[in-house]
This record gives sequence, structure tokens and C-alpha cells, in this order.
Amino acid sequence: MAPAKRDYYEILGVPKNASKDDIKKAYRKLAFELHPDRNKSADAGAKFKEMSEAYAVLSDENKRSQYDQYGHAGFDRMYTNEDIFRGADFSDFGDLEDILRNFGFGSRSPFGSGFGSFSGRGGRRREFGADLEAESSITLEEAASGVKQEVEMYRTKECGRCEGGGAEPGSRASTCDQCRGNGQVQQGRRMGGMSFFTVTTCPKCRGEGSVISNPCRGCGGSGRVREKEHIKITIPAGIESGMRIRLEGLGEYGRDGQGDLYVLVRVKPHKFFERKGDELWLDAPVQFGMAALGGKMDVPTLAGHVKLSIPAGTQPGTVFRLKGEGMLDMRNGKKGDEMVRVTVDVPKKLTQKQKELLEQFAKESGDKKKKGFFENVFKGFF
Repeated sequence: MAPAKRDYYEILGVPKNASKDDIKKAYRKLAFELHPDRNKSADAGAKFKEMSEAYAVLSDENKRSQYDQYGHAGFDRMYTNEDIFRGADFSDFGDLEDILRNFGFGSRSPFGSGFGSFSGRGGRRREFGADLEAESSITLEEAASGVKQEVEMYRTKECGRCEGGGAEPGSRASTCDQCRGNGQVQQGRRMGGMSFFTVTTCPKCRGEGSVISNPCRGCGGSGRVREKEHIKITIPAGIESGMRIRLEGLGEYGRDGQGDLYVLVRVKPHKFFERKGDELWLDAPVQFGMAALGGKMDVPTLAGHVKLSIPAGTQPGTVFRLKGEGMLDMRNGKKGDEMVRVTVDVPKKLTQKQKELLEQFAKESGDKKKKGFFENVFKGFF
């Protein structure tokens, strides 16, 4: 079992209300101490990667908000290492991007397509598929128990006819005669007595190093086709509205790696229940007689119903707790409670018999001095 992750704020040594500048200063200080050129201890690399991950999250307003809300358990369900570093700004820290690249974040750069964009002998630009987004709408009951769904969408895939190469089967691409297969061309110019050289992407092969003279009839030479798919997704129990589920490799096609699919989950409002974190709140109307005399009543839960004992003299607004009848907390795997708030149901129409009984009740409730209700209740106020 992997060791539990340390708190990001603890790693950087900053409080939870730290400003962006405080976080940047803390990271700069630690980066200086743990830089591989200065720190030769065996665990320096691991610590450097750990605190860089903490900075990538806490320096991003959206990721920091989600981490603060869900902690590691919920946050790690939504983000992988690649997701965490995607979009992170390390431009103020010199050569740290190069250092982090050598710490092994997988084949896809954690810094996006602009980082390490050329590779290989020919200098071809690395091509990663774009991420896609979809939405799923579920009920509160489905959010409580988890549910499997199907998402219909269009996405690009590798062309099966040419296997992504772009050339018609039986033919092949030829070496570009302009760059001689390098994918890059060098241009020089002179200014005064000095010569200047620039290296740019080859305009003829667009950095590929090869040219397709007989393009594939299935994809027109692009190496990819667009198809409609029905993708099955599993929505875990306890998910909250606004959370995203990441499906690795189900985004757009790319020769150096598929993009990912992110499914945004929306939980529909419920007719009776209101969710507050792992708690469910329910307003339960209680008859006046039961509130006064006490009794038992059926109370709905997401799983069915339970018997709730109403003590005699229960006042409007009283809240009863039903243990374990709430929502699953994704951070600790425990279920919250259902909170039942009492509202007294006062009848709008009374029979003659009911009126007589209530009038008798009102007389019995008055004090021996026959003072009026207003005078009794607000005694000493005026």
C-alpha cells in the first residue's frame, strides 16, 4: 500500500490562509535548498518532486479550492500527476521545468504541449491528443449509491486503414528533400560582419521529416478518423455536483498519446432532501396533536423510510438526527447523517368538533387570573 500523502500546506510550511505570494516565496526557498545541484542527499529528488506538486496545486486557485474542500482522498480521484502539473506556472523559477522533467512524470509532459515539444532524431513536434469534456446528470439517489452510465460523443481515433501513418496501405512516406528528414531547416543571414542562424520547422513537411505522396483514402492522410462512441462510465457513491471524473486515454487521438475525457457530474435537485456535505436535510411536517402529545411517524430516507419518535411538546424547528442515513463522504468512506427538521402542520379548516376542543384547550391553558394571552406572554416587556 502506498504511503499516505502529506498535506500540501505542511510540505511548503505555510498556513492554510497563505497568500499566493507567500506560497511562491515558500516554494522558492525550498527549491533553492533541494535543488539537485546543491543537495546531494538520497531523498532530495523525492522531496523536490513532492514540494513541486504541492506548489502546482496551491498556486492554482481552482485546484487549491478543490483540495481544501475534499482533501487528498477526494482530490486524487479527480487529478493525476499529469493533471496536477498541467497549466502550472514555473516560469519564475529558472530551470525547474527541466529538472522536473527528469524526475519521471510519464511520457506526457506535465506542463502541457508547450513543454518539451520536439523529440526524436527528426525534430518532429510531439503530438498529444486534446482532452475532451462531457456532462452527466444524475439523481441524488444515484449519487448516494453510485451508478453506471453511458456517454455518447464524437472523438478522433487512429485510422484503422493506415494505422495512423497517413499513407495508403502499400505505400509509404518519403524523406523530405527540403530538410533531409530532420524536420527542421536552418536559415542564415548576415548583418555587417556577423552571421546569424535560426532553426525553424520545415515548411514542406511541417516538422515530420517525411512527405506523404499517396495519402490514405480512409483519413485523407491525417492518420485519424472521427467516430461516434458510447463510452461507459462509473460514477462513484458520494460524488458531489460539480465534481469531474477523469477517464484516461478516452480523449482525442495523438500519435504520442491519447487525450483524456473529463466527465462533469451534475446532481439534480431533490424534491424533499437538501444536501449539505455528507448530511441530508429534510423538513418534516408534524401534526399539531402529535407535536403536543408525542408519537411516532414514518420519515423518508434515500433508502426507504424509518420510524421517528416525536417527544411530547416538540417545538417547530426542532432537529432530529438519523445516524448513517446521509451521503457517503468520499474522503473517509463513512456515511453522514440525515437531519430531520420539524415543522408543525397547522390545519387551515376545522370541523365544529375540532373548534370546540381547541376552544376548551385554550381555556384550560389560560392562568387562574384570566389574563389575556398577549398580556401573559409579554409580561414585563412594556
